[in-house]
Amino acid sequence: MGAAPRIEVSVLRVFCGEGGTEGNELGVVLDGPSVERDDRQALAARLGYAETVFVDDAAAGRIAIYTPEVELPFAGHPTVGTAWLLAREAAPVEALLTAAGKAAVRYDGEGTFVSGRAEWCPPFELEQLDDAAAVEAHPGVADGWVYAWAWIDRDGGTIRARSFVPEAGIVEDEATGSAALRLCAEVGREIEVHQGRGSVIHARPLDDGMVEIGGTVVVA
Repeated sequence: MGAAPRIEVSVLRVFCGEGGTEGNELGVVLDGPSVERDDRQALAARLGYAETVFVDDAAAGRIAIYTPEVELPFAGHPTVGTAWLLAREAAPVEALLTAAGKAAVRYDGEGTFVSGRAEWCPPFELEQLDDAAAVEAHPGVADGWVYAWAWIDRDGGTIRARSFVPEAGIVEDEATGSAALRLCAEVGREIEVHQGRGSVIHARPLDDGMVEIGGTVVVA
């Protein structure tokens, strides 16, 4: 009996803080077709990252995104991280083709940015709290998709947030681009979100109804 084929997984940290600290871990299989579609959910669960991406066509930017329990039509840190990795390992892309739609990509210095629509994102409940201390003290949730947030500096557009997504198999997410995208669309202005232990997400509304999210990516 032959050995099982070797699957190469690149591991990144996306939406890092200053100096490349923290960020949300992401697994990316650049050779997506090497994993049968029926086997992808099991692999994502075994890897255990908040999301794992399978690149089905690097030149076209076609990808599929899985949490440990579900496939997602669109997500923030998987698209930002994959766009960064494609530029590093293959060639920069102008857009990623997700199940939800075409997400434009922009590279700016050390930052990588992807745009999407709020309706593409998971059904997060945006739970606004009084202040950052209340966000820190949040006990978490037993089910659903909850994004707890508060202004750190309303005038400066900085926000403290935590993300709880047990429905997708993630007790607490370190950095959640899709939730920050929905929040940016809700407040209607450019924001800088400080999430988890020290991750940073930048988000801004665009003229066409899209919202752009981005930040720094490093190899884990």
